[in-house]
Amino acid sequence: MSGTAAPWWRSAVIYQVYIRSFADGNGDGVGDIAGIRSRLPYLKSLGVDAIWINPWYKSPMADHGYDVADFREIDPLFGSTAEAERLIEEAHEQGIRVIPDIVPNHTSDQHAWFRAALEAGPGSPERERYIFRKGRGPGGAEPPNDWVSCFGGPAWTRVPDGEWYLHLFAPEQPDLNWQHPDVLAEFESILRFWLSRGVDGFRIDVAHGLVKHPDLPDLPPRRDPGAEPSRPHQDHPHWDRDEVHDIYRVWRKIADEYPGDRCFVAEAWADTPERLAAYVRPDGLHTAFNFNFLMSGWDAKDLRHVIDDSLAMLGAVGAPATWVLSNHDVMRHPSRFGRERVRRWLANERYVPDGPLDLELGTRRARAAALLMLALPGGAYIYQGEELGLPEVEDLPESVLQDPVWERSGHTDRGRDGCRVPIPWSGDSAPYGFSPDDATVSPWLPQPAGWARYSVAAQTGDPDSMLELYRTALRLRREHPALGDGSLTWQDAPEGVLAFTRSPGFVCVINLSPEPCELPPHSSVLLSSGPLKDGLLPTDQAVWLQQ
Repeated sequence: MSGTAAPWWRSAVIYQVYIRSFADGNGDGVGDIAGIRSRLPYLKSLGVDAIWINPWYKSPMADHGYDVADFREIDPLFGSTAEAERLIEEAHEQGIRVIPDIVPNHTSDQHAWFRAALEAGPGSPERERYIFRKGRGPGGAEPPNDWVSCFGGPAWTRVPDGEWYLHLFAPEQPDLNWQHPDVLAEFESILRFWLSRGVDGFRIDVAHGLVKHPDLPDLPPRRDPGAEPSRPHQDHPHWDRDEVHDIYRVWRKIADEYPGDRCFVAEAWADTPERLAAYVRPDGLHTAFNFNFLMSGWDAKDLRHVIDDSLAMLGAVGAPATWVLSNHDVMRHPSRFGRERVRRWLANERYVPDGPLDLELGTRRARAAALLMLALPGGAYIYQGEELGLPEVEDLPESVLQDPVWERSGHTDRGRDGCRVPIPWSGDSAPYGFSPDDATVSPWLPQPAGWARYSVAAQTGDPDSMLELYRTALRLRREHPALGDGSLTWQDAPEGVLAFTRSPGFVCVINLSPEPCELPPHSSVLLSSGPLKDGLLPTDQAVWLQQ
């Protein structure tokens, strides 16, 4: 890039590859690096700027790769480090950047450090790299505090010598002690290891959770979730602590040492847009996921409020907004939007079904939401299969569920497997091209009957398909000088309708009202999420216009 060009990540559309479910190159039923390499031409034709790859490191897979045993080695299930290096090279040849996950909050319980900590015993230097404590109550039989795991149950597990260790997720994922210099130095070395191999940045898992209060106090009283939109920041013993930014200032300096505008994106859950903006100040991380947008209801006032707050607070620190509708942790948005309401499980910010599903309605809204997201200033993330219109698979048999949430919740929460089912590429029956034709092993999660209509092959060339809508939108986004990073100006519109302009000459209108609405005068249609009716924009549709 030239020295005067804006960094690529300010406008990038990044495609999330949940590696287990993207493409299976060797026929073992699990997606892998070979599968990603084989589908690079598809990603180029789709028009994305980069791919974010969920963890591919060596792991026992207690949490499908988010329990890392070795951050410098690719798990054999996915390939090898040499294959990862070839993927990076081949992606770059296609003009696609590569951003792997980094998981700094915890390791696997099979990591060499944790095994050494268990062997060394209480009071040892090895245990100081993690968070071990004596228990409370008679004989230390109770956990050190009342913290709970995001996957259900207590956040503490006792080891045979009587001490307890902290795990904010599964017991197989012990939390690291980010007050320890060894932890700081190790992750700086890991970043350099992969940056020197050409990765273009990192997505930081649980970016808000690294630092814990040194006294490990009990949790504060839970607040009324109805007060969330306007609630002030509350000091929390292990989420979104100010000290975490000291870590990221160092990481930013490391990224800046490498050419090509390497970048970080934070998975940071914060109380307010102001708290989120703290992660992306000029000396901190580059971007952060906008979960408030993802969690917005299908309501014009709610969406406009979130958009305005995001642009204002992030813009105040010079950072671009990023917009996302789905990911590997939440219900796919056609299934969210196809319900009158959804119930939010506050423990880990996920959605669960509530009420009957109208998938035709959800799909229509998903098409409109895609045009809204891709027209907003900043960058955007597409979760694999989103461009195919895939719904949540809500009827997976209990016998196949693999998400640790299912077991940790005592079989009361089905977990996240429904949004992680392998995506369909071609053919009339499973595995729909996900695995090679001669594969004898079924995909790791079963694909529904009837998914042939969602496949890449079935949708390619169909002008009314979700895939071609995304392809056209991404092409126009690259070509139109108004789109990408920048600003917007809201226009007067009827209640329930959002309309904004972007200079030069671009207009986006999305109709969330129950009635069709008129389009701005003196404009021509660039792209519509569905057919207009008598020149009016029907409800639950969006349109891009040129003025």
